[in-house]
Amino acid sequence: MSFSPDSRVSLDRFWSTIEASAEIGTGRPGGLSRLTLTDNDREMRDLFVSWCEDAGLAVEIDELGSIFARREGTDPDLPPIYIGSHLDTQINGGRFDGIAGVLAGLELVRCLNDLGHVTRRPIVVVDWTNEEGARFSPPMVASGCFVGKYERDWVYALEADDGPRFGDELERIGYKGAMPCKAGEIDAYFELHIEQGPILDAEKRQVGVVTGGYPSHGVRVRFDGETAHTGPTPMDLRHNALIAGARFLTAVDDIGWEFAVGDGKATGSRLAAWPNKPGILSDTAQCIADVRHPDPITARVMAEKMRRAAHAAAAMAGCQAVFEDEWSWGGDIFDAELITGIRDEAVRQGWNWRDIQSQAGHDAYHMALHCPTAMIFTPCKGGITHNNNESCEPEDFEAGLNMLLHAVVTRADR
Repeated sequence: MSFSPDSRVSLDRFWSTIEASAEIGTGRPGGLSRLTLTDNDREMRDLFVSWCEDAGLAVEIDELGSIFARREGTDPDLPPIYIGSHLDTQINGGRFDGIAGVLAGLELVRCLNDLGHVTRRPIVVVDWTNEEGARFSPPMVASGCFVGKYERDWVYALEADDGPRFGDELERIGYKGAMPCKAGEIDAYFELHIEQGPILDAEKRQVGVVTGGYPSHGVRVRFDGETAHTGPTPMDLRHNALIAGARFLTAVDDIGWEFAVGDGKATGSRLAAWPNKPGILSDTAQCIADVRHPDPITARVMAEKMRRAAHAAAAMAGCQAVFEDEWSWGGDIFDAELITGIRDEAVRQGWNWRDIQSQAGHDAYHMALHCPTAMIFTPCKGGITHNNNESCEPEDFEAGLNMLLHAVVTRADR
């Protein structure tokens, strides 16, 4: 048996790995709460590593805990093909976001093992650490460090809400590896992901070819005020950081509505204040917010409005606004040749497909800064995601998995 145009993955085997993953770090009914660098994350990592080793892959862990499982090619000196995503979840996450992409890479190499086909280039399946950013902000830090966007020690120093530092938690769960977190030469990177939006499901499409991402801009802002008694302190003498944060986030939401007709979106996703207790004004508040729009110029306008809103909110509450972090991603970042190849596979295999833009952040965004990169989207029911009701059926992955298989092998055999 050898690889042919009719070769297909085992959908049942892929689904069995999804089901096994869904037992680790369960949250609300049907969902997962597997935050990065927790004990549940360690358990899932251990299972994934064992699957990779059983498939004959050589596993390495880098300095930020990302897992690289390599299937050797006939010419090991050639730059490899990477396939990746993440196994961590949101605090109220689903069973497929990120997870399906990592396990798709595993299924692809298992399929090649079954067929006895060894590609010319090596293939590396990757689980990136902390894609979600649910415990350590910002998101996608490991892939970002891998391509030089962040410094390793800066990532180590990130603190979780529950206290520990990133680097300490890596050591605690045993996944602080020796491999440098630095990208070498990579031929191409592929990522399969559920759409996390309603378009494919609403149009009854089997698969989406991702052409780019909505230009997105995010900020983490700290508001500095002063504690005081809530009763006798006059309004004009108050420096309430909680109120500054609340005003900022409602202003961000207003920006989203201002640009909603053009599919703009603005989100206030976090407000953490201290002391945040009755009877006392808070002297510190931290907010995270972002804006997104399909048009890059409009996205930049929204971002500037967001920044100005932070300073205005601080002034109204008698506080200072400090921008602790800012990030941007998206745009026409994916490789035209890879996109064309994936489209050709969709046509050849007869799937019902469409071009589509990503509206969420992905590790692929960072990888696109380093090497030719492409994404494939699979449908999810109603576009529900970052929610325990995130729902897919095995057949929702059939087109995407098989398109990924043939697109990767075509590239890896070059």
